[in-house]
Amino acid sequence: MGQPNPVAVLDKAVAILRAVSAEPASLAELVARTELPRATAHRLATALEAHRLLRRTDTGAWAPGPALAELGRGGVDLGDLAGRHLAVLRDSTGESAQFYVRDGSSRVCIAVAERASGLRDTVPLGARLPLTAGSAAHVLLAFSPAEEVTALLPAASFTARTLLDVRRRGWAHSVAEREAGVASLSAPVRDGAGGVLGAVSISGPVERLGRRPSPEVVSAVLDAAVAVSRAAR
Repeated sequence: MGQPNPVAVLDKAVAILRAVSAEPASLAELVARTELPRATAHRLATALEAHRLLRRTDTGAWAPGPALAELGRGGVDLGDLAGRHLAVLRDSTGESAQFYVRDGSSRVCIAVAERASGLRDTVPLGARLPLTAGSAAHVLLAFSPAEEVTALLPAASFTARTLLDVRRRGWAHSVAEREAGVASLSAPVRDGAGGVLGAVSISGPVERLGRRPSPEVVSAVLDAAVAVSRAAR
């Protein structure tokens, strides 16, 4: 059996990108718009999603991904954009700030602003953490397709009701889920179509953040998420 023609594969990938450019598409819609075999369309769409050229909407449909916008900005990536606002968030809350994006069943820290001194929760740049614990995981999973939520919930430290609350109020809070004694607060960063690109977070000792975050801290995290969302558009 011969090797796949790389140009033909590229043509099919471009056809998929064009198919979702105006409106998100389910797998069935992707097949109808591209006339590709179902297995081929799914395989290529999944690969494009892994490279962040496609993303999933709240309903599970495929839509243009954040990497396309990053390329259009001349290579300025989402981590760079988020990093400019994390320092402000850190200074206003006094806590370490992070920005996470989803990668399969994990979340990856692509920007961080640490406290200069004192007791802190350190998350290294590039750290890969599970989607089953922590407020950033709540945010990223709350806006994921239902079948993916169902697959991950059995191993999670939270419930489907937790994710419902996140969607309702627009932010997430966790205490001692990822690490004993650590609390965190997160909010979603969205693209122009409302899709979730990532999660802005702060984390620190429960003694400082509390088991119930103050309105001022919640507002600071939400403001940072809005600022990154605007910068990413």
